[in-house]
Amino acid sequence: MLRSLFCSAAALVALAAGSPAQKKSAFDKATLEAYVRHMFVMDKNITVQIGDPKPSQFPGYQEVIVSASAGQAHQDFPFLVSQDGTKIVQGNFAFFDINQNPFKADLDKLKTDGAPNFGTKGAPVVIVEFSDFECPYCKNEASVIRKNLLETYPKEVHFYFKEFPLESLHPWARAAANASRCVYHQNADAFWAYHDWIFEHQNDITPENLKDKIQEWAKGARGIDAAKLGSCMEGKAADAEVASDIAEGRALKVDSTPTLFINGRRVANALDWPTLKAIVDYEIEYQKTAKNAGEDCGCSIKLDVPGAQAASPASPIGAPIR
Repeated sequence: MLRSLFCSAAALVALAAGSPAQKKSAFDKATLEAYVRHMFVMDKNITVQIGDPKPSQFPGYQEVIVSASAGQAHQDFPFLVSQDGTKIVQGNFAFFDINQNPFKADLDKLKTDGAPNFGTKGAPVVIVEFSDFECPYCKNEASVIRKNLLETYPKEVHFYFKEFPLESLHPWARAAANASRCVYHQNADAFWAYHDWIFEHQNDITPENLKDKIQEWAKGARGIDAAKLGSCMEGKAADAEVASDIAEGRALKVDSTPTLFINGRRVANALDWPTLKAIVDYEIEYQKTAKNAGEDCGCSIKLDVPGAQAASPASPIGAPIR
C-alpha cells in the first residue's frame, strides 16, 4: 500500500515537471508592460500605458502602442505583436508599396489649408515646417529659409508654416503661436513680418513681457490694428487653430522642432542651406518624371491646399525634444 502511494506521488511530480509552462502573451497588457519596463529600465516614476491591438500592414502581426510619460515628457513606443502573442518587434518600422510615393502615409496627413505660406501655388516642391517661436534651433532654421528659399526658388517651392510650441520646455511659445495667428487673421502678409521679428528678438522675450513686446511691434507694423490684436490675444481666439496644428504634428509623430516635410520627406532637425538646397534640387529633378508629390502631382496623394483664397486664413515628449 505504501509502495503504491509512493509510486502515485512520484508519477504526479514527474507529470508536473514534464508539463510545459503556460506561455506568456504580449496581448496581456500587464505582461507587456512588465516586459517593456524591464527592456527600457522604466521605474515606477514613469507611467506606462498599453494601447489596444490594432491591425498592422504586416501580415501576421498587430500593432500595439506603448505610451510612457513622466510629468510633461511623453514618448510612444510602437510594437508589432505576432498573432500568437509570443513575438514582438520594436521600432519605427516602415512598410512601402513600390507603386506609391515612399512618403505617402505622411503626405496623406499633411493639411495645408489656412496655414501661413509663401511661394508658388502648384509648385513641384512643397515644404511644411512645424516650428516653435521660442526654440533656438527654429530661429536658425527660419533665418536659413527666409534668406534663401524664395530668392533661389521663386516658382519651384511652396512653403507652409505650422505651429508646434513645446510647452514643457518653452513657457511663452504657445502664447506667441496664438498671437501669430491673430496677426495672420488681420493681414496674411504681416504674419511673415511678425515671424521674422519674434525670432530676431527671441532672447529679449519672457512670459511676463511677451504681450507688451508684441504690442510695441504691432504699433509700427503695416496693416495691423494693435488694439484688435491685443483683444484677439486676450481672448485666445486663435488657440483652436494652434491646437489643430499641434494635433496634426502629433499624428505625424513630430517630437522635435524644427521638423520639415519636404514633399513628405521628414527632416527632424535644422538644416544648413547647402543641405536643404541639395534636397530641394533633388526633388525638383525627381518630380519632372515621378509627379507623385508637390501641389500639382495629379494623383491621390496631392496635398490639401486652399483654392483662390490661399493667401487668406480660413474662418516623451522624450529625449529628442529641443
